[in-house]
Amino acid sequence: MKILLVSPRTPITFWSFKHVLQFVAKKAAFPPLGLITVAAMLPPDWELKLIDLNVDRLEDSDLRWADYVLISAMIVHQESVREIAGRCSALGKNIVAGGPLFTTGHEAFPEIPHFVLGEAEEVMPQLVADLRARTPQRVYRAPGFPGLGQTPIPRYDLLRLRNYVTMAAQFSRGCPYDCEFCDIIVMNGRVPRTKAPEQFVAELEALRRLGWKDMVFVVDDNFIGNKARTKALLLAMIEWRERTRPQMGFLTEASINLADDAELRRLMAAAGFRKVFVGIETPSAAALEECRKFQNTGRDLVSAVQVLQKSGLEVMGGFIVGFDSDTGDIFRQQFEFIQRSGVATAMVGLLTALPQTRLYHRLKREGRLITETSGDNTATGALNFRPKLDREYLENGYRELMRRLYEPRNYYRRIRMFLKNYRGRSDRLRISMSDVEAFLKSFWLLGVWDRGRWAYWWFFLGTLFRRPRQFRVAIELAIIGHHFRLVAAAL
Repeated sequence: MKILLVSPRTPITFWSFKHVLQFVAKKAAFPPLGLITVAAMLPPDWELKLIDLNVDRLEDSDLRWADYVLISAMIVHQESVREIAGRCSALGKNIVAGGPLFTTGHEAFPEIPHFVLGEAEEVMPQLVADLRARTPQRVYRAPGFPGLGQTPIPRYDLLRLRNYVTMAAQFSRGCPYDCEFCDIIVMNGRVPRTKAPEQFVAELEALRRLGWKDMVFVVDDNFIGNKARTKALLLAMIEWRERTRPQMGFLTEASINLADDAELRRLMAAAGFRKVFVGIETPSAAALEECRKFQNTGRDLVSAVQVLQKSGLEVMGGFIVGFDSDTGDIFRQQFEFIQRSGVATAMVGLLTALPQTRLYHRLKREGRLITETSGDNTATGALNFRPKLDREYLENGYRELMRRLYEPRNYYRRIRMFLKNYRGRSDRLRISMSDVEAFLKSFWLLGVWDRGRWAYWWFFLGTLFRRPRQFRVAIELAIIGHHFRLVAAAL
């Protein structure tokens, strides 16, 4: 059996980091982890070929070679998915599609004949048997949320690792919280399920043996959803690091209550975690109550961010505007909060009603839902419902907020605030040739051609002389800011 695994093209968004790739001579920020995990569930005697459209071209010869085409996609990939489906249909190739895009909205794709809805582990044996018999069903629906003990090590060997900035791995699925706008609990449930520590460490060891020496994104919905199991994993990772001396570091996603657990923060730093994405959302207490983000309420969010920074974790923050309780000065509130907290990588988006979320159903009941989402909460039309604030005011205010946040002087001022609090160990990380190349390119593009070059040089020289041990992380953030500035300018 010949199986072609196709990962759709990701449009330019905050998360694509497309404008960073030119600095580091890479083709994509992240690999298609879901697809290579599914690949590991297929029989070892089947012939597999992976095409990531963020890295490679999909040729007709690839499609003709395949008996079946497997696609895994998120909502943001829907345009690319339709292009792939059209090409497959023209060549008479059957598609089996899975992933979040289809789990919450497969009815929108009548051109695709077969779907896997939900998590794949428990339905793969039946799918494999039906593919062998050439009689695949229309829909394979996961009966529940499977334990992760049966999840195999992803087929990292199908990737050309040199094409990616960051690798990906997964320890847990699910999140114990119930934020109104979030679709995690729709797809993965509220009870966090984890792999055994030795199982996850085996995945990291597979990457190490393949020669990976850079960052690994642990793509959990909430890495600390089950703190006891997370601590057990971190102890195993620390032992593995001491034994094998890998040169990779880690980033992940976690809730803000990480700031409440000093032992957990200490273990994460010792295990090699350098960055954490936190859904801060808003400084408005009313909006946090509205969206049921209760883990963020009743605390000083700026202080919580600084606790994480002082523990050696760079905080990447998610922020949202457009809640019903937002007032006309929400843009000023967001700007001032982000600047004071030193969250350099601030990913601000418009509130979006994702399919099947509590927010989606509430707005539908209220008759306020206008259209389905594109999956990109920064794009034109991201606001797919009638907001309480004037729509034009909200969209214009959002654009202006983004441009102010990433205006060079404001952005470099925010990095300085972060470096003032940061107690990371960036000086101990490996310096690669791609790091040197990125530095030289930033020197030319940001220091010569960019309109913010004078702010760059002031920042560059100030960091070099005042905080030389933090110089590498400072330049890395300057490069990332270039991406966000271009995304903001295109809004």
